[in-house]
Amino acid sequence: MTDSKHTVNFTTPRKFIKTFKKDCKETFFPDDPFGKKTIQYFIPIFEWLPRYNLHLFRYDVLAGITITSLAIPQGISYAKLADLPPIIGLYSSFVPPLIYTVFGSSNNLAVGTVAACSLLMHETLGAVVSSKDDPTLYLHLIYTSTFFTGIFQTALGFCRLGILVDFLSHSTITGFMGGTAIIISLQQMKGILGLKNFTTRTDVVRVIQAIFHNRNEWKWQSFVAGLVFLCFLQVARYVRQRKPNLFWVSAISPMAVVAVGCLYAYLGHGEQHGIAIEGIAIGRSFAIIKNEQIDGNKEMIAYGFMNIIGSLTSCYLTTGPFSKTAVNVNSGCKTPMANVVQGFCMMLTLLFLAPIFSYTPLVALAAIIMSAMLGLINYEEMYHLYKVDKFDFAICMAAFFGVSFGSMDIGLLLSVGLSLLRALLYVARPAACKLGRLPNTSLYRDTEQYPETMSLEGILVLQLGSPVYFANCSYIRERILRYINEEDAVTEYRTEHILLDLSGVASIDMSGIDTFIELIRVLKGKHIKLGLVNPRIEVLEKMTLAKFVDVLGKQAFYLSIEEAIQSCRFTMDTSTKEEALGSSKTEDVV
Repeated sequence: MTDSKHTVNFTTPRKFIKTFKKDCKETFFPDDPFGKKTIQYFIPIFEWLPRYNLHLFRYDVLAGITITSLAIPQGISYAKLADLPPIIGLYSSFVPPLIYTVFGSSNNLAVGTVAACSLLMHETLGAVVSSKDDPTLYLHLIYTSTFFTGIFQTALGFCRLGILVDFLSHSTITGFMGGTAIIISLQQMKGILGLKNFTTRTDVVRVIQAIFHNRNEWKWQSFVAGLVFLCFLQVARYVRQRKPNLFWVSAISPMAVVAVGCLYAYLGHGEQHGIAIEGIAIGRSFAIIKNEQIDGNKEMIAYGFMNIIGSLTSCYLTTGPFSKTAVNVNSGCKTPMANVVQGFCMMLTLLFLAPIFSYTPLVALAAIIMSAMLGLINYEEMYHLYKVDKFDFAICMAAFFGVSFGSMDIGLLLSVGLSLLRALLYVARPAACKLGRLPNTSLYRDTEQYPETMSLEGILVLQLGSPVYFANCSYIRERILRYINEEDAVTEYRTEHILLDLSGVASIDMSGIDTFIELIRVLKGKHIKLGLVNPRIEVLEKMTLAKFVDVLGKQAFYLSIEEAIQSCRFTMDTSTKEEALGSSKTEDVV
């Protein structure tokens, strides 16, 4: 047996408080917010503002003006998506960017309205009260819901619970956004066709039924105008994709559609030709939400909690074709000061230009929303999921069809449910593999992945790749015993040693340790010795405190697989010599 300069470090286990603080810090404060720059961390403006200069301001002004040209038509359009007064959409791109400038940590993020959140609010609150029958109560519910949504999100941020977003997998978001884009686009057929009566439901079947049920209200003038606007927006998007330097064409195209639509409606008397007009009732002043407009009863708080789902998913919406953040980056944004420019431009719009948009045709808003939504259906990504991972594809389709033919919450629940089921399967049935040596090397790799690996006579090396605890310890024990039976069935020699590579085992609980103790008893009955290779510090500390190290013996812990193999061979060679010597003595006696 070759002596090694290094051995497994059986140090005294760390104190619980020390490990608990380390785990909490890694989970909730991985970026160390309480370091030397605590104030700059929580209020980032103090970090970048002292270094700000005129050179950076020139880029931010251009980006702010560009983003405003996109935020105005999107604000009006997405407000109508939530069945709200369009002016509220403009306010959503006025105050939030200013707040984000102070507290936001991203240099490029542009703040504003989001289509999915608008639709979710309308779908959730529209089931309680109709915006047509009682618009005042509906508006109060919106204020209350958004207020408590903000409270909940602030609490989540204060408690460092952003990890909840990690449960929304990429497959879930892809399917969710695709399904949302489908239902939002179909709902815009009301504006494209100039319909007055329409369903309040969002599923594909009901929307299509409503479109054809009200076909006597179809107006060809509105359809032609919508088709022209939609084609123009799609061409602008195509130009941006082919020539990224012309990003501004895509950025200003929604504003151009609104401007052309307003001119046509005002000069050509669009209402007389089947083009419905959207009015914005506002004077040259700012609106203030009063206390009585916010209802603090339990039911309203519940609606605020439901809307958090939409808020959590909205962070993934920056991949859209008319994404304000993407436009912000392409237009040369350098710092959050671009949000200040956007807020200032929106203030001027609210004070002086808002009445102009009272002539905005509904068909123009519908075309803007539909064009933006078409880019959210990521066909290539869905096909990629199908080719790479069928289960991921199933999760994506669950969200897509759940949203399209059910509702947004049904789609999310189905998709997240499948994702959690998959995670539980990974937990309950962890990966394990048999290792063999690659020829002419000291490397040990998975025998299934590398068929050329060589088996080791009398020694079985297994690698565990997940934590060992109550949910999977029974399976791990059974799988190890099956590996032994399979090895004995295909080889001529009997397994005498089994080595478990624990490099990938991050943690273990008492159930896992008890399982290893039971495994030792079973292997002892089969005259097989157990060895553990490279246990991590968390695992070794638990084994030390549970006295498992004393049960197995320190000599059965190894720093590397090669060291363990040499030790096992030395033991087998010694045992063979002893058996041969004993046999020789017996013959001499006879």
